[in-house]
Amino acid sequence: MAHQGAVAARRRAVMLAAMLLAFCCLIAGGGASAPAQDLGAKLSRDRAKLDEVHQKQDALAETIAEQNAQVNDLIAQVAAMQARQAAVREELAAEQAKLDRTVAELAREREHLRRVRARLQRSLVALRHLLVGIYISGRPDTASIVLGASNWSDAVAQGEYLDRIQSYDDAVISRAVSLRDEVRNAVARLRAARERIARARDAIAAREQQLADQGAELQARHAELVAARGARQRALDSLEGSEQALQDNMAHVADQIAQQQAAASGTAPAAPAPAPVPGSTATLMPDGQAAPPADAPPVVQSVIAAANQISSTPYIWGGGHGSWDSPGYDCSGAVSFALHGGGLLDSPLDSTGLETWGVPGAGSWITVYANAGHAWAVIAGLRWDTSGDVSGSGPRWHTDMASTSGFIARHPAGY
Repeated sequence: MAHQGAVAARRRAVMLAAMLLAFCCLIAGGGASAPAQDLGAKLSRDRAKLDEVHQKQDALAETIAEQNAQVNDLIAQVAAMQARQAAVREELAAEQAKLDRTVAELAREREHLRRVRARLQRSLVALRHLLVGIYISGRPDTASIVLGASNWSDAVAQGEYLDRIQSYDDAVISRAVSLRDEVRNAVARLRAARERIARARDAIAAREQQLADQGAELQARHAELVAARGARQRALDSLEGSEQALQDNMAHVADQIAQQQAAASGTAPAAPAPAPVPGSTATLMPDGQAAPPADAPPVVQSVIAAANQISSTPYIWGGGHGSWDSPGYDCSGAVSFALHGGGLLDSPLDSTGLETWGVPGAGSWITVYANAGHAWAVIAGLRWDTSGDVSGSGPRWHTDMASTSGFIARHPAGY
């Protein structure tokens, strides 16, 4: 932006100097006619109007530059927000996987609970039969067995039989108690699993809502800034139209003065400067980098070298706006990075900012094409673009030209 402003200032200074020189020549002529003096007075008035227009332009341009910086900062914030959202989405995916495992565990636990309850039911039936049998028949004690036995062997056999019955009774009771506890534990685990699922889902929903709110706020601020910048840009465009009209009028008056001076001195007026000639074409190398032509100016060579540095990076929305050094670049970030390498841009611009960068029209070496949704450039005959690549992976050099319909062409003065 600093380079752009300096070029514009020099352009204005050169034109004003030419106008002033023509006016001074008119004054120095001494014997100028009344029409020539009128032309000189008109030239002086137009110069005063042009100075006023330039002051308004400078004020608007400064405001737009500040808004460009704010928009660029917001783009960086939105890009960082999207990176955080991607990280959160990965975390949420991991949490969802945990939830899925918990739900599967819950299903298994329910099936286990169903089987345990069935076994408990059978155990309770067996226990009920046991208790009824004990109530009806009773159970002999050890003394009764000893006294009622005919001999010691018979007493031992009856005692062992009694022990087996007691062991069976104990097993039935123990099994019923164990299954009852297992059912209670399974119910507790089911309840805990349901609570974990509910908490996890609430946490996920809260984080998603928080990110959505932050993203919406940033987008709203971005839209507001872009709208404000657009209004000021339209005002600047109107002033540029007034400036162009004044410059055209002053050039016409200066030409009339020059013709009068030439007629008075008997010399022919100077021929107009030739139109700029398009620069040579760079070479696209097998490794995807561009080799600048030998006659390319140093600035153009530096722009190509900067673009080569990121010609293998991926496309990342907002890349190149928060910092020149980025793992990937979007369309305007890639164009800005290349221009910055040639000293043509101090800070990144988004695509709408590039619509007003430089001077209007196509350049001989560098032309930037931009609209509200995309930006790309033609540098030494090669297209520098993030779209159109077979893989669609990021900023790349292309030998084919894209359609320029719907794009505004701008170029750095002198290139």
